[in-house]
Amino acid sequence: MTWYEELPKIELHVHLEGAIPYRALFDLLQKYGGDPSIPNLDALKKRFEFKDFQQFIEAWSWKNQFLREYEDFEYIARLTASDLANQNIRYAEMFFSPSLFVRHGLKVNELTHAVRKGLSKVPEIEVSLIADLVRDYGPEFEMKTLKELNDVREYGVIGIGIGGSEHQFPPGPFETLFYNARQLGFHTNAHAGEAAGPRSIWEAINRLHVQRIGHGTRVLEDPQLLAHIADNKIPLELCPISNVRTGVVNHISEHPIKKYYQQGLMISVNTDDPKMFNTSLADEYRILVKECGFSRRDICQILLTAIESSWLPREKKMSLVKVFQQSSSWKEVI
Repeated sequence: MTWYEELPKIELHVHLEGAIPYRALFDLLQKYGGDPSIPNLDALKKRFEFKDFQQFIEAWSWKNQFLREYEDFEYIARLTASDLANQNIRYAEMFFSPSLFVRHGLKVNELTHAVRKGLSKVPEIEVSLIADLVRDYGPEFEMKTLKELNDVREYGVIGIGIGGSEHQFPPGPFETLFYNARQLGFHTNAHAGEAAGPRSIWEAINRLHVQRIGHGTRVLEDPQLLAHIADNKIPLELCPISNVRTGVVNHISEHPIKKYYQQGLMISVNTDDPKMFNTSLADEYRILVKECGFSRRDICQILLTAIESSWLPREKKMSLVKVFQQSSSWKEVI
């Protein structure tokens, strides 16, 4: 294991359905009759190569057809948590997308219970859940999902987000839904500034009043927005390799993460959909050092910011900081 693998880590923006280990997903394909175009694991990995964001969305939808029963969600949750734990990720705030499967006959309560049941079998990592609502389905449909999510808080659902086709469905119409979510005590974030520009981010901030922004890659296009996010310490959940894979940026060297870091923005580094993008947190940190001018000390500072940006209670944040700072990999550079 290299320094990057040994380093304790935290993940704030990772999707359960995009983090399924390849073998587990391939087994699910076989369970439901297979796909002639995917005869083996290599073909499955190749299926997750994209020219643009739209191709990624299509591959995301294709994959979801092989998640049909509650036992499938328990299965992928267990193996995904195990995979994250093996990477020395100590805490994760993980998206899951119940709406995608409610439309095909599953129920929010049972699906969430299945996910938690799988996660609970891997005590080496603590995972909190964020329900990623789908903007494509509209606010009325997702308002029903929100009400059902309020009944499954016991399964560790601490927040809601909004994902989907950002370039087609702006955040604004979900204003009432997010107000209701806050009133119920949910934390909130939104995917913004990935497939759409600064206006999408402004709407997420001014109308949805989110606590964190998922991606925020295009903040740099609007100096006023950049200043606002810096002044108000709004955390950005950055996903550099994801942005390269989906064509949001052309090359990792063009990603704005270093400029954000230099200007003091609260940033975390995340994998988004690691198996769909063939990445890991260790890979993300490694490429930031190799290609973007970060030092290992910078990586440790980003991890501290990620802990501060998390939705953990204050005492758990302090405990996690202590665990990280006592690790040998941390002491090596600090």
